[in-house]
Amino acid sequence: MSKLNALVAGSTGYIGVQLIKLLVKHKYINIKYLCGNTSVGKKMSNYDKSLSNKKLPKIIKFNKKLLKNIDVVFTALPNGEAQDISKYLDKNVTLIDLAADFRLEKGSNYFKWYKQKHRATNLIKNSIYCLPEINGNELNKYQIISCPGCYPTSILLPLIPLFKNKLVKVRNIIMDSKSGYSGAGRGVHKKYKNKNLYESLSAYGVGFHRHNSEIDQMLKKYTNKKIDFNFTPHLTPMFRGILSTIYIDLEQNVTKTKITKILSNFYKKDYFVKILKSNTLISTNDVINTNNCHISICKTKYKNKIIILSAIDNLIKGGAGQAVQNLNIKFNFPLNTALS
Repeated sequence: MSKLNALVAGSTGYIGVQLIKLLVKHKYINIKYLCGNTSVGKKMSNYDKSLSNKKLPKIIKFNKKLLKNIDVVFTALPNGEAQDISKYLDKNVTLIDLAADFRLEKGSNYFKWYKQKHRATNLIKNSIYCLPEINGNELNKYQIISCPGCYPTSILLPLIPLFKNKLVKVRNIIMDSKSGYSGAGRGVHKKYKNKNLYESLSAYGVGFHRHNSEIDQMLKKYTNKKIDFNFTPHLTPMFRGILSTIYIDLEQNVTKTKITKILSNFYKKDYFVKILKSNTLISTNDVINTNNCHISICKTKYKNKIIILSAIDNLIKGGAGQAVQNLNIKFNFPLNTALS
């Protein structure tokens, strides 16, 4: 099989570097161009020493002319910039965006949550918000693939099957997520310079974090009821990983055992989602440097409630790995290519 030519725009952020580290292992991808803004002229080895022995192009400024010989474009840019690039795509070029530019189905919602006007509303219809295990079978119909955010990935993977099967109540859901500080990007140390990142735990975005919009949009697809949830993210003194703890009420006559069985059956053919034995106390350490999501269903002192634990690596399953997984589905490559 001949290789696809790829362009990566935004290659030096934490997600961008992780993406490059995966793509250099992908036997069906040739990285033809690396693009950046403040990093023009530099080598990727400046950002990760493990790339020193890889044959990679130097970083250049993006120009629409670069798209002439490209099959797939990855964008890990500040919000809004992938919208601009999307306007230059030929019909045979696939765009895989790791930012939020095409995550929301309405331009008005994008403005509400991201405080900027969507600059390519006419192309939203050509895009799909793709969580591979949930709607990857629809991916081939679309030219623009939007990868979910890291927090929503950890939350939606356990919840969507339960919503689909009407097993849990859609009100009074509490989603408590803790992430490594890499999730806030390379600017995290300037943005949170007074937070003592290496020795403290910090809540942020309380009540109104942007990922609320993705969670709400996706969950509403599986119920006709109004959803009532609270999502609170936290930064922890670790570099990578997410652990989400979800508190949820069961519908009548639904047991914890049934919940575990339904999830196990739902994901039994999936390569990367692992439903663990009930009451397993999982750790981010179990999923670091993998594209896996580990899920555990835990009992509480109340029979009609459960606690769901969900762990991912925010830079891989919550970012670059999910992008490669979507790539593999789109182009019919073996699913675990570059991800095993």
